[in-house]
Amino acid sequence: MTESVAPGAPFETLGEDRPGRWLVTCDHATNIVPPWVNGGDLGLPEEDMARHIAYDPGAAGVTRALAELLNSPAILTRFSRLVIDPNRGEDDPTLIMKLYDGSLVPANARLTRGEREARLERLYRPYHQAYADLAARRRDVAILAIHSYTPQLRGRPPRPWHIGVLSADEDRRLAEPFIRRLSAESGLCVGDNEPYGGHLPGDSIDRHCLVPGRPNLLVELRNDLIQTADQQRDWAERLAPALQGAAEQAEV
Repeated sequence: MTESVAPGAPFETLGEDRPGRWLVTCDHATNIVPPWVNGGDLGLPEEDMARHIAYDPGAAGVTRALAELLNSPAILTRFSRLVIDPNRGEDDPTLIMKLYDGSLVPANARLTRGEREARLERLYRPYHQAYADLAARRRDVAILAIHSYTPQLRGRPPRPWHIGVLSADEDRRLAEPFIRRLSAESGLCVGDNEPYGGHLPGDSIDRHCLVPGRPNLLVELRNDLIQTADQQRDWAERLAPALQGAAEQAEV
């Protein structure tokens, strides 16, 4: 296995020489704020930086375990989504959030054009270039994007789903057989485009899958279910056979 990460690098890659056809991605792997971004501090309290607004808790561990089980490479970000969100298009107004789930982000309140461009050039664009390079390594690559979500947004009702599968209307080749396999499991509440739906123009799946026509799945796990390394591994072991079976059934 190869593992590549340099100090201060905006992304980490795992298993670039693995032969599997999947590319497992984690757009929101960490809550790291690089030191050159406002001195490494966005002005939020530690409890906010530990919440889902700063990253996807548990998603990195699931990503690593799934990539190993699928014998495929993975790429994970090494910067907080509050610094800049790689799962947004460059023109998306939510690319750099000033307010998220009730929390103001002081360092983003008066962001200059130069500061925004630096975050794009030093974090966002290198990540997406590496993502594109890994995705292009073979013609039959399938993308598996791993995310997690909070059980309840502030002031909103609890979310009942254990797992959500997001897909765009124009490509549900993998989503439909994958959802059927998961829904057959007793006691598992599966969301089809829940807790939110589909994709946004210019986001990671649109850019790397829908535009070039690659089969894809975006999996959202409720983050209270993947808090520990054992839980993350258990979910990976649960999902890997369903993923492989869905790909075989879809014949992609």
